Amino acid sequence: MPDQERPRPASLKDLAEHLLSLDDLLVSCMRCGLCQAVCPVYGSTYLEADVTRGKIALLENLAHETIKDAKSVNQRLNRCLLCGSCQTNCPSGVKIMEIFIKARSFVAGYLGLGPIKRLIFRQILPRPRLFNLIIRLSGFGQKFFIKRVNQTVNAFKAPILNPFIGDRRFPSLPDQSFSARHGLIDSEVGSSNLKVALFLGCAPDKLFSGLSEATLKILRYHKVGVFASPDLVCCGLPVLASGDSQGFLRLTAHNLKELAKSSFDYLVTPCATCAANIKENWPRFMDRYLEEEKKAVAALSVKTLDVTEFLVSVLKVEFPPTTPAPKAKIVTYHDSCHLKKSLGVADQPRAIIRSLSDYMLVEMPEADRCCGHGGSFSLFHYDLSKDIGQRKRDNIVSVNPDLVVTGCPACLLQLMDTLSRNNDQIAVKHVVELYADSLPISR
Repeated sequence: MPDQERPRPASLKDLAEHLLSLDDLLVSCMRCGLCQAVCPVYGSTYLEADVTRGKIALLENLAHETIKDAKSVNQRLNRCLLCGSCQTNCPSGVKIMEIFIKARSFVAGYLGLGPIKRLIFRQILPRPRLFNLIIRLSGFGQKFFIKRVNQTVNAFKAPILNPFIGDRRFPSLPDQSFSARHGLIDSEVGSSNLKVALFLGCAPDKLFSGLSEATLKILRYHKVGVFASPDLVCCGLPVLASGDSQGFLRLTAHNLKELAKSSFDYLVTPCATCAANIKENWPRFMDRYLEEEKKAVAALSVKTLDVTEFLVSVLKVEFPPTTPAPKAKIVTYHDSCHLKKSLGVADQPRAIIRSLSDYMLVEMPEADRCCGHGGSFSLFHYDLSKDIGQRKRDNIVSVNPDLVVTGCPACLLQLMDTLSRNNDQIAVKHVVELYADSLPISR
């Protein structure tokens, strides 16, 4: 892959020239300030440098060498969840996500990657067998240092790791990943006359393997052919969000080669982050791909779907609303930013929930406000992530639900953490798991 076409900025002047290539995008910001009302980070800090227009002003100053502190600008750039709330609500249509992603790439190229990120992005994520081995060994060893702290949420903590991860709550690791358990899946097309590539990414495969099993069960139930390669790797968003465009391109190239091993009608995933990344960010680097890769990326961006959208809009599965049973559990739904703001998927998950008589859907306030996870944002800005998550938690408990449901594994992690830290007895599920539980084992 020709990923060296834009050389790494070697000096501050080079960096400024790179940022000036974004000038047409930067000047479209009118500084109206409407992004303040929807930015979850600004909603917690009330710092102008944390809101979108403040970050754009810093980038312009760095581009014109009015300021020369690239490290400080990079720190401010990374204080962003990439949730897309500002872009969705921008009256000028500023391409904010494109600005921030490319700017992070330029600045990170100038400053360089740290050793931990380089190890993860360049050595672990591109090697699925090594990643699976690490998960398996960690799953075996976790029993010696984690303890369950909330039965209902099914959350654990590891006091011995507090110096590294803080007082974070998380799910336990499975014995092995979904891909390691199943290996290659390449089933024939059934009565649906459709075949999909099942893209699981990192979290559904390595952490929430039950979610992956539920997705496979649903596809098989509806007689959909499935191709799932154990050699698919991370979609690349964590790498791209950290500014490592070369690492991102290598992961993309690897996935394109694996996906080329089978023909399929759609690429389906239960991970809203993966779907949004493939549809939006993979095409952003068209000038860096080989010709055959350009064609593959263009085709995939059109036929990549969240699994709930696939069920409702493609398979045309009917989900008629039902009257909740007398002892139906109260469920509230959290809109993942990538699912609603990037993919426009909001009605489909709700239709599925309303069709299940064991549940009664009650909407929470600010259902589509970001929960504060943001992938690596939660790792490097945990205190801020917790503060944003607390607002989401308060909205959840205000409707007194038995469980909260979402469509993104990253949101699952954040909801488990914040509910567990507040000792709330509210279960956390993916909408796919609810639907899969309602289906018979075989058909």
